[in-house]
Amino acid sequence: MSSEVGKSPIVSSAHLVSAQSAELSEFEFGLIVASHAFERWVSRCMAAAGIPDLAPLDVLVLHTTNHRARHKRLADICFVLNIDDQHLVSYALKKLGRLGLVERTRKGKEVLYSTSAEGQAACLRYREVRERCLVDALVLGRIADNPRIGEAAGLLRALSGLYDQAARSATSL
Repeated sequence: MSSEVGKSPIVSSAHLVSAQSAELSEFEFGLIVASHAFERWVSRCMAAAGIPDLAPLDVLVLHTTNHRARHKRLADICFVLNIDDQHLVSYALKKLGRLGLVERTRKGKEVLYSTSAEGQAACLRYREVRERCLVDALVLGRIADNPRIGEAAGLLRALSGLYDQAARSATSL
């Protein structure tokens, strides 16, 4: 870590390192690397589950739509995934619909989305691949224990709020 004597922080952009928090720059670099690895994983896991050629966002939209087997509005899916551009999610839903993984229904003026039986089965196959390739490796490799992963998840959620607030502040400059 950057606080250790003689150790430089591992960052992607040295010119952004702050004397007040070099750790934030280290975190950002870790987030960049982890987010790209996660996106690659999500697409390849879904391909191994039998649905190739989906972008990471398509897979995340499918899982969010499948969550708790409830119908969801476009705005709800965007809110859960913290996506401002509804067009991206709308495009993913159309793509998933063409593949027969997601269905849309109308309730008055509202359009609601849910996973089809094929979409639910794809999510279950994804889970099986995830257990076999990721969860088992995590447990066997003793990379991190579950409480630490939970703490990291909480930190990520807290920092996402900080980044959202900073984005609002930057918009008003």
